[in-house]
Amino acid sequence: MSAAKKPLLEVDGLRTYFRSEGEIARAVDGVTYTILEGETLGLVGESGCGKSVTSLSIMRLIPDPPGWIDGGEIRFRGRDLLKLDEAEMRGIRGNEIAMIFQEPMTALNPVFTVGDQIVEAVRLHQGLDAEAARRRAIEMLELVGIPSPETRVDDYPHQLSGGMRQRVMIAMAMSCNPQLLIADEPTTALDVTVQAQILELIRELQARTGMSVLLITHDLAVVAENAQHVAVMYAGKVVEYAPVKDLFARPHHPYTIGLFRSLPELVGPGERLRPIPGMVPSAYDFPSGCRYRTRCPLARALCAEVEPPLERVGPGEGQHTAACHFWDEALRL
Repeated sequence: MSAAKKPLLEVDGLRTYFRSEGEIARAVDGVTYTILEGETLGLVGESGCGKSVTSLSIMRLIPDPPGWIDGGEIRFRGRDLLKLDEAEMRGIRGNEIAMIFQEPMTALNPVFTVGDQIVEAVRLHQGLDAEAARRRAIEMLELVGIPSPETRVDDYPHQLSGGMRQRVMIAMAMSCNPQLLIADEPTTALDVTVQAQILELIRELQARTGMSVLLITHDLAVVAENAQHVAVMYAGKVVEYAPVKDLFARPHHPYTIGLFRSLPELVGPGERLRPIPGMVPSAYDFPSGCRYRTRCPLARALCAEVEPPLERVGPGEGQHTAACHFWDEALRL
């Protein structure tokens, strides 16, 4: 860990479960990672691995029922968010920690103007009067590159394009100067050109404000361009955690290696794509031991009997960790 930067957010052994028809889904089951001040952590993995549930757990937005946080700690500047009451959490949510979602049309209220929705957040957390809050809303729309913000502030969400709606979400999230921005698949529904613009905007705002970013995505290429550290999730757990440069230079977990070999943008010229066989196991019925063993070319008896811990792999200062009994063999896959 960098000596110059302190941890802003530390997720330690987080477990978030859901109950359905008498069965329990262990959506997040012992997740641990750290986000440093001013840095971006990329959280990657296949759909259903628990990435978004992790972010909702940080915000304390897990619907109860059917879900609940079963254990672990979420320390924000040293305070465990899981021990705060709802009033204390409201002071942090949207103010010190803000979130932008995959699909802004479901996150924005269709019956209020975009300006009203930014104003609501500013007045709640910053204590501004109506006129000052409206000025702040216009400033934020201008900051995120929306043209004619004095006019657009009175538009409704349906009057804006998908890219513009996502910019409004970023304006709303940034309006209270958060220390941590959680971006949950912020470009999923956008075309490639607009995706690049949104990611560039987040980078610019981060450089300007010094905030930290949790960037949740299934796209490793996006992580390579935008993050300093990366946590790879599989079946409710982090299976590899490393500085981005180290992970891309030498992934140690068979699942991470499989991801790299199944993505066209990460396969070298002349190499064939090799999809990962099988399916992600159900959160209602994870296999014993290592959860990746049913798809892993290195799997053997030990993998079914003992769950591998997330531990330091290879030389270095302990930043690169992986959860694999045979990570040294994985390097030769």
